[in-house]
Amino acid sequence: MNKDIVITSMASEAEMKPYRIPQLAKPYTDYDMIQRHTELPPFSDGRSHLLYIFLSYGNAGEDRSKELYTLVTGLVQLALDTHESIEHVSEDPGGDVMRSRQLKVLAGDYFSSWFYHLLAKSGQIGMVGSLSSAIADFNVMKARLYSKMKEQLLSSEQYLRHSVQLNMRLFLSFTPHIEESLTGLWEKLLAEFSHSETICAELRRGNDPAAARDGYCYWKILESAAEEETILLREQQIDLKDWKKLKMKYKCDTLLTDKLHQSIQSIQGLLQGIKDEHLVSGLNTALDRFLLQMKISGQAAVEG
Repeated sequence: MNKDIVITSMASEAEMKPYRIPQLAKPYTDYDMIQRHTELPPFSDGRSHLLYIFLSYGNAGEDRSKELYTLVTGLVQLALDTHESIEHVSEDPGGDVMRSRQLKVLAGDYFSSWFYHLLAKSGQIGMVGSLSSAIADFNVMKARLYSKMKEQLLSSEQYLRHSVQLNMRLFLSFTPHIEESLTGLWEKLLAEFSHSETICAELRRGNDPAAARDGYCYWKILESAAEEETILLREQQIDLKDWKKLKMKYKCDTLLTDKLHQSIQSIQGLLQGIKDEHLVSGLNTALDRFLLQMKISGQAAVEG
């Protein structure tokens, strides 16, 4: 049964400030050395915007902390994503490739260090423990996923599902700080925004055969690949031209884009059931911002 979600607005206590977390993060993430020699993953803007909105619906104390909580979570997520983007190679690549890898290691450690500093400076010791626990859970989940990858015990759909769960983990640690009547909606929307951002990351990752190693496209092709194709993939002996042919043959980008459309439609469906005008306005703004970013980055053309 499809029931409307009825929510009592709490916006009258304190009007929601404009979302500006990516701008607040720039002093911690924008460095010439990094930008010249390597490329960072995108900031988790969809999930962060969603967290900011839901933290804005609560008591005044939580309202004062919503920017801080969202900022540090975005920085930690960027740290994890930066470390994840480091290419795993068996031999020392040397030169610019090695410099890029070293910078990513240092950048990830640097971004992660800020969450403790900023929370401790604000006296948010309890939140330090909560986020630290979430990071530990993330690392355990990631290790289990890597183990399944190594043993070749993974389908493309299982890989995608595990990746979405990983991308939700830090943000789920804030569920106790969200108004109780909103937690069901929060978790459903977080799952869909995480799904959408994960798919966008996989579309980017799939553009380069080296970066795509063990990603969705890799697992999808392995499910149906001919023996000679499987050998090329597993021995990493495939150039960009042949990789593009394989992706097209097995419709990897089409499948991912279809999943992205479905996820966006699910978000839109959830928003249609919300009766609180202030909340739905904020969530529509977050969705529109996410769709615009996808259009600008060329990841997908999705109709709002």
